[in-house]
Formats: sequence, C-alpha cells, structure tokens
Amino acid sequence: MTGGKRSTHGRRSTAPQGRRGRGRGGRLLMAALAVLVLATAGMGWAYLRLSGDIDTFGADGLSDNRPAASSRGQNVLVIGSDARTDGNSDLGGGDSHDIGRSDTAFLLHVYADRRHAVAVSFPRDTLVDIPSCRLPDGRWTRPVGGAMFNSAFSVGQTAKGNPACTQNTVEKLTGLRVDHTVVVDFKGFAALTDVVDGVRVCLPGDVYQKDLDPKRATRGELLFPKGEQTVAGQRALDYVRLRHGIGDGSDIGRIKRQQAFVASLLKKVKSEGFTPTRLLPLADAATKSLTVDPGLGSADKLISFAMSLKDVDLHNTKFVTLPWRYQGARVAIVEPEADALWAALKADRTLDGENADGGSGASASTPAASPPPVSGEGIAVAVHNGTRVRGLAARAAETLRSEGFTVTGTATAAAQDHLGTVIEYGPGQKEKAATVARFFAAAELRPVGTAGIDVVLGRSYADNPSASPTGTPATVPTRDTRSADDDPCSNLSYG
Repeated sequence: MTGGKRSTHGRRSTAPQGRRGRGRGGRLLMAALAVLVLATAGMGWAYLRLSGDIDTFGADGLSDNRPAASSRGQNVLVIGSDARTDGNSDLGGGDSHDIGRSDTAFLLHVYADRRHAVAVSFPRDTLVDIPSCRLPDGRWTRPVGGAMFNSAFSVGQTAKGNPACTQNTVEKLTGLRVDHTVVVDFKGFAALTDVVDGVRVCLPGDVYQKDLDPKRATRGELLFPKGEQTVAGQRALDYVRLRHGIGDGSDIGRIKRQQAFVASLLKKVKSEGFTPTRLLPLADAATKSLTVDPGLGSADKLISFAMSLKDVDLHNTKFVTLPWRYQGARVAIVEPEADALWAALKADRTLDGENADGGSGASASTPAASPPPVSGEGIAVAVHNGTRVRGLAARAAETLRSEGFTVTGTATAAAQDHLGTVIEYGPGQKEKAATVARFFAAAELRPVGTAGIDVVLGRSYADNPSASPTGTPATVPTRDTRSADDDPCSNLSYG
C-alpha cells in the first residue's frame, strides 16, 4: 500500500521567543498581511495541505478483468475499516498489531442526473466469490468461492487491509465498475462527526456498557438513553459499532442503524451548504484518516467529487441492503432480486423504475422498458424435490423444458424440509444459474464444488407455483429502503 506524505501542521514551534521590541503595530501589520495572503491564495494553500494528508492504495492490486463502465453515473465503494493502526486502537479497542478488517461497506451509486443516489449495504457475513487478489509480495491468490464478504479486506493479512481486493470482489459480484474506493478508519469517522458538531440519531431502547462490550460481567452504566440524541466523536463511533442489546443483535440490525446515521450526517452537511468553504473543514478532518484510490488522491479531486453531489436531493437519496437471507449463521444473496438491482443501477434506473440517466435517452419520469423474454436454450439443469409434495420435480421440469432448458433428470433431494428454492451451481456456471433463478420466486443461488446446475425445490414453490416460473426478471428489491430525509427514529432494528 502506498501512502502520501503526512503534513506536520499542528506542531508547536521551537523558534526562539526573542525580538520582543517589535511593537503591537508591527504584529497587527504582519497579521493583516497574513490574512491578505490567505484570502488571495488560501484555497490553494488549503488544497496543498490536504493533499499532503491523503493516503492512496496502489492500483496494481486491481483486477485486469474489470467490468466496463456502462452508465454515466458513478459508483463509489465506501469501506469502514476497523484497523487498529495509527492510534485507532485508542478509539476502538483491540490489538494495535492486529490485521485490518472491514467493519462495514456500501456501494454508493450516484445517478447520471446527479439528483438521485442509492447506497447498497453489504452484510459483512455475506457468502460471495472472492476473485484473485494481489498479496503484498506481488503474488496473486487463487479465487475462493463461498467466502465471507469482509474477508476480502483481510487478504494479505496486513495492518491496513486490502481495499483493492474488496473492490475486485464488489465488481465481480455486481458486474458494475467501481469508479472510486474510499476507506475510512475510526479516527476519520470520529473527526468527521466532531467537525459538524454532532449527528442526530435515535435509539430504539436504552443501551448499556455491556451492550457495547458483551464480555463484561455486569450491565454497567447507561451509555445511550432511548430516543433521539446528538452524538459526536467516540459516542458516534460507539453508536455505529453497536450490535448487541438491540433487536436480535445481528449485523443486519446494525446496518439499518448505520444507514440511518449516514442519512442524518448527509442531512446535516447539506443543511450547512455544499461549498468549498464548508467542505474544507470536513475534508481536513477526513483526509487525516482516509485511504482512497489514485483517482481521488488529491484534495482538488476529492472536493470536486464532493461538489458534484450538491444537487442530489435528500428524498432521492436511498439506502437499501443487498437482497439477503440467512443461511445458517451466514448471509446468502437472494436471486434474482440482487441481479435486478445491479441491472437497474447499470442502466441508471431508480429503485422505483424511473429513468435517471441525465437525459441520455429518456425523461426522468419514463418507466423502465419491459425486459426481453428469457430463454433457457443451451442451459442444462437437474431438478430435485426438496419437499414431501409428490410430483413437484416433474411439474417444474416440464415448465423448464417449455422455456428451452435441457432437463437432465428429476429426483428426490437428500432432505425434504426445504422452505425456499435453491439453485446450486458449479464453477463458471453462475450466469446460467442466475437465468434459471429467474423462473423461481425468491430463489437462492448457492455455489458448490461439483459441476452442473441443480434446482432444489422448496415449500414456497409447492405453495405458490403460479408465482414461480414466469420467465420475467424480479423487480428491484425495496425491502426496508429508507431515504436520507426519513424520520431518524423509523425502521431502526431487525428482529
């Protein structure tokens, strides 16, 4: 990882304290000259100072097989790092020599019209395919299937993490090109909230010390009372890291509160005005603990990007979580809903189907065109009945044959207690498996080590076959979507 040289502003001068004969008028003159210089060239000085604080990670870790840019919008990957280096252990606890981990991540899609945006959160326990990633010694890893999403950031076991590997993973998962990646650590996050004089948040219940540290023997002191309050610095960090003691204590619930926090922060920044003068203190605070891709590696590029967001409407800034379901203790991606989401972003379509491509083909109110029909030609699949309903596999097989699929056989699954339908696929079969999934409502795609594609039918198909093999793509998922202007106390916990 490469890094920019840190600035030394803020150090106490060691110059002699002599020359006390200089009068007050001389000091005022010097002050006036200083103000004049800063007034005429201050922005350039500020940019230069900020540029000295920005760390970048090397582009040599990015994949050679990246998706092509397919819209005029921009995709920005934001990673919250729990690295304990550079004093971060004082805020987050833990071992300062531990490896860097990804505590939270979301993909911000800024639509081409620069008036709409959506942030898609990735649960850290989501099972994904991690592509080949570069190690610190220059070697590249082998691709890994069925790994947890946040493990991509830890590839290479370095103290500051591997943001390039996380970017490669997101691009492989979504098929979207990530234009920029930003990593924020504990210090940067806490400093941001201090600069804006705190962020308004809400807690669905009282929170005690034991909720933040489950290893405590006693409940401890009250940290946050139930209801609305303003948090900054360490308290803001505690709020977004809090998982236990609220709802079911899951990462999914924490994501919902993190989304509410970011929405509140955006609302605060926007209310104070998107101008360079307003943004410079924020940039000054953020860059000291920020790691970015080379494309954002200077203050003018960073602030220019921030200024490009000034017209994005709060109501049109949405937060949504990657379509998910529990798979044991982990999180599985739900298809075809997830693919429908990526397709919408790729085409600059909002979550409710409106065109937001900035006038490159249709008005903002034009609904999405109907997708072409789906064909199963050239796709071979085996069908297994994962329920005790007789004849279910034969029924689904007949429907698939009518849509052009080659059904290699039907059988009874090893277990007959499946609630939902699962599409299991082998190496290199994900795209074809996604096509199969479009014929089954809320089907789950699951990578396996064996070749081929298997459909394991669940009770949901037996109970509602009319909603299953339609051949039409799923609608964009909008479950638990929130806007940046929503009530901060609404929709705060899962479970």
